[in-house]
Amino acid sequence: MPFGARPRAVLALLGTLGLSLAAAVSPASAAGGTPTTPTQLFNGNRNCSTDADRPTYLWAGSNVVVEGIPGTTDPTDNSPLGVRYQVWPVADPSHTETVTHARATAGYETSSLLPDDMLADGQTYAWRAQTVAGDAASDWSVPCYVTIDDTPPASTPAVTSPNYPPDKWNQGGDPVRFTLSANGADDVTGFQYSWTQPLESIVLADIGDHGIPQPRDLYADTAHFVRADAPGGSATVSLVPPYGGGPMTLWVRSLDRAFSPSETTSYRFYVSPTPPTITPADPSPEFGDTTAFTFRPDAALQSRSPVVSYSVHTFGGPDGDRTFDVPAAADGTATTELTIDGVTGEHVDVTSRSANGWVSDPASWDIDYDTTPTVASDVYPENGSGGGAGVPATFTFTPKVKGVVSYTYTFDTEPEVTVAAGADGTASVDWTPDSTGPHGVQVYATTRSGIQLALYAYDFTVD
Repeated sequence: MPFGARPRAVLALLGTLGLSLAAAVSPASAAGGTPTTPTQLFNGNRNCSTDADRPTYLWAGSNVVVEGIPGTTDPTDNSPLGVRYQVWPVADPSHTETVTHARATAGYETSSLLPDDMLADGQTYAWRAQTVAGDAASDWSVPCYVTIDDTPPASTPAVTSPNYPPDKWNQGGDPVRFTLSANGADDVTGFQYSWTQPLESIVLADIGDHGIPQPRDLYADTAHFVRADAPGGSATVSLVPPYGGGPMTLWVRSLDRAFSPSETTSYRFYVSPTPPTITPADPSPEFGDTTAFTFRPDAALQSRSPVVSYSVHTFGGPDGDRTFDVPAAADGTATTELTIDGVTGEHVDVTSRSANGWVSDPASWDIDYDTTPTVASDVYPENGSGGGAGVPATFTFTPKVKGVVSYTYTFDTEPEVTVAAGADGTASVDWTPDSTGPHGVQVYATTRSGIQLALYAYDFTVD
């Protein structure tokens, strides 16, 4: 495998092994072309800032990683290169330190750690990079500027809501307006929030091809982050709770310029239930019937923002659970048809969705069925005794629901047998025991549409 095609894990290992002070390493072997200035400069997986007045703020608690892509004027050459990094305090340019990644690959990000013993909280530093190949070296890159911020926000944010006061019941239907403030921490530049706890870890970048970081704009994720209006300022967000009613808690923490978080605070409030109503055309449909269901919105919910659709969840059907949406009319009502074919019954949950995004808590409708067949014998009564070894008997299977076309049964541990049902849905089978003592038959019916109904076990004793 050519060096330039080595897997990422191998490159990372070489990068770790190659990190050292410049004075302690020998230059890499000479490459085939002239070294070129490193490109794609990043620090802490964030973009290099070349503006001394707008440095990148970084947390240096686990060192500061700097990186760039080395190269030469010969794009076909895969000879090892080195990358040299210099760093100095902006306030004292004479205090310069150098670190070198001794073996690097042209076209791939090459990282080193800035000396952590010189990185002081609150200080601004400049760093630059150059490619080295044997005795040759490229021009230095333009400087990148970073400010070390190892101190997280000193206070938790303050959270208020004008339309959903805390610790009391509120009418639902409107998005919750929250004001998040830095609460005296003047280095706060934004906030992270979630309806669940703990809050997710903050990921500042993804890693793309050739190891190139792809920094994220956290504040583009408006479901979880918002930028403050000024350092130490506040932000306002409108959020729809994750469910329609009951106790709600929003968890919030502040973020400084290095995206270090404060401790987490919470805001708890209560939302009155707002489920829709479910009305079947037939209140007691038989198994296998198709019935129209009408959904109507909660009146208070409809008055705040019209209901535009319903999400219908059915449980227990032959094809498993399913979910589908039904659009609503202008008055917020909707109608759909459901086939009631759950083996043990049907359970339906329905939530409404308003034009403003509010989702209600669910309304439910249930019906239970016994779809096991009835089993009867003229000689061997259920849970009783009769007959004897070698005494034949007829067992009759009778359905409790319509549409049965066959029965599948097994006596004791014998192989399963399927028998067709008659026009009236019943079937009879003959069976002769070969021994005395306990015996049994297990049987289930199958419908015309192929649904396998519930199993029934019929036990008896042979005298």
